[in-house]
Amino acid sequence: MKSNNQMLIEVDQLKKYFDVGKGNRLKAVNDLTFGIREGETLGMVGESGCGKSTAGRTILRLYEPTSGAVSFQGKNIMKASGSTLKALRREMAMIFQDPYASLNPRWKVEDLIAEPLDIHGLANGAKDRKMQVERLLDRVGLRSEHARRYPHEFSGGQRQRIGIARALAVNPKFIVCDEPISALDVSIQAQVVNLLQDLQREYGLTYLFIAHDLAMVKHISDRVAVMYLGKMVELAESEELYANPKHPYTKALMSAIPVPDPDIEATKERIVLTGDLPSPVNPPSGCQFRTRCPFATEKCAAEVPEFREVEPNHWAACHYA
Repeated sequence: MKSNNQMLIEVDQLKKYFDVGKGNRLKAVNDLTFGIREGETLGMVGESGCGKSTAGRTILRLYEPTSGAVSFQGKNIMKASGSTLKALRREMAMIFQDPYASLNPRWKVEDLIAEPLDIHGLANGAKDRKMQVERLLDRVGLRSEHARRYPHEFSGGQRQRIGIARALAVNPKFIVCDEPISALDVSIQAQVVNLLQDLQREYGLTYLFIAHDLAMVKHISDRVAVMYLGKMVELAESEELYANPKHPYTKALMSAIPVPDPDIEATKERIVLTGDLPSPVNPPSGCQFRTRCPFATEKCAAEVPEFREVEPNHWAACHYA
């Protein structure tokens, strides 16, 4: 879905550190600044442990940030409390990675989906509550009789649909999709992504779509952000990023995407990164990627690269981009 140019979410120098004992702090999210336009899907990619999910949860204030600001339609979420925060929470929702862990196994589907309705007082009595739940189930491709069953009676794909129905219950404007397809069979993944796109068109939703699968991210996203060790290293329109990556880390990620044509796949140059991902407790000086970068120089060790616009609407944090 094409967005309008109105910024819905603005993230400014967001940091989230975790104390890991002995005076050490794990810098899960370190100085993130970006915006998400109304109606757009911003894809967020990177290796495991790069801070994608922590970023999503901190933006929704499921984690309290260490510092920085997040504003939703101009209102600072981080400063909100009480009824203001509750009203903002209604505008935002999350679809979790693991549909097995995110649904309470002791609750029936009807109560799982209706929980947000109950919290925000959005149902006008038991009959209306039941009707709203059945409408939501229908919208995500499940049947009304499913409301009386328990989560263990469903497949992974059906459970994720229940999770999507629950996220939609409060009629939010913004949804963080935290790897919503990584726990599902490949055959089911496309169905769930297509459902998310249909819902976006129907309700004018804005998504932050966090994932490992680069091909799927390209398919669903308007713009894509690449994360490395808690920092954003590149951000561009989806087509532009995949056709013309600027950061050496993004180039390595892109080279790992399989190509359907066996002749192209056989001749394609694969960039293999050497070395392990450094610890976010003690990241390298200067450019954090330099310990694995084939082009690193002394300048990379000494200076933190600025996240700058290297081409129109294409940002990268590399001295040589």
